[in-house]
Amino acid sequence: MLFYKKYLSKKNDSKWLTFIHGAGGSSSIWFHQVRFFRKYFNLILIDLRGHGKSKNININKEYSFDSVSNDIIEVLDNEKIDKTHFIGISLGSILIRKIAENHPNRMNKMVLGGAILGLNLQSRFLMFFGKITQSILPFMWIYKFFSLVIMPYRNHENARKIFIKEAKKLTQEEFKRWYKLTSDIIPLLKTYRKVDVKVPTLYIMGGQDYMFLSFVKKIVRIHKNSRLLTISKCGHVVNIEEPQKFNKELFKFLAKD
Repeated sequence: MLFYKKYLSKKNDSKWLTFIHGAGGSSSIWFHQVRFFRKYFNLILIDLRGHGKSKNININKEYSFDSVSNDIIEVLDNEKIDKTHFIGISLGSILIRKIAENHPNRMNKMVLGGAILGLNLQSRFLMFFGKITQSILPFMWIYKFFSLVIMPYRNHENARKIFIKEAKKLTQEEFKRWYKLTSDIIPLLKTYRKVDVKVPTLYIMGGQDYMFLSFVKKIVRIHKNSRLLTISKCGHVVNIEEPQKFNKELFKFLAKD
């Protein structure tokens, strides 16, 4: 089973929040959120397979979005958590959306930061570049290049540094396993854009998240259960770059009935 951390609120009737990080990250990227939300909710922070303290867990299983998202459901089953809010960043948003499709009964609301719902020309180039270089270059060279392209501005530097620091805990082989997942991503994202799941959804996006923001803007116009909050002068990793604004909007959304 995946490694996870649990924080219990002092309130007896507190709902659960489940936090899912992105590729190359770990549960430690949610430190700003733990400090704030543990007062109001019970929290589960999960390290995805091959990441953080789940470094050697489930790595011999099939790598598909169904399989990786079922790892998360296994944690909830172990803790006997029937329903939870889900909070995700970047690739974590893709996994949460998969859970909404496969296990809608386990979900209250979902909040997706730096959400990936489509790939523009730059992101398709990155996928192609990674595919042809992953067996030639050290994965950290590729990851640093990806981080710089996705988070290019000076105000993104702190988020870049944190993600690069976390990615150093991965192995080359684990990077390849996760990268192989991207072969399924284009048809998967196309399905996500077509199907409006019946789960209240808040997208929190940075105004400078130039690779992914446009797709989210289009989706919230046609998906009735979704809305978008854009944080200006902020990039892809909104929970780290603007934690106070992220926490405030997340709390407001979750507090509504």
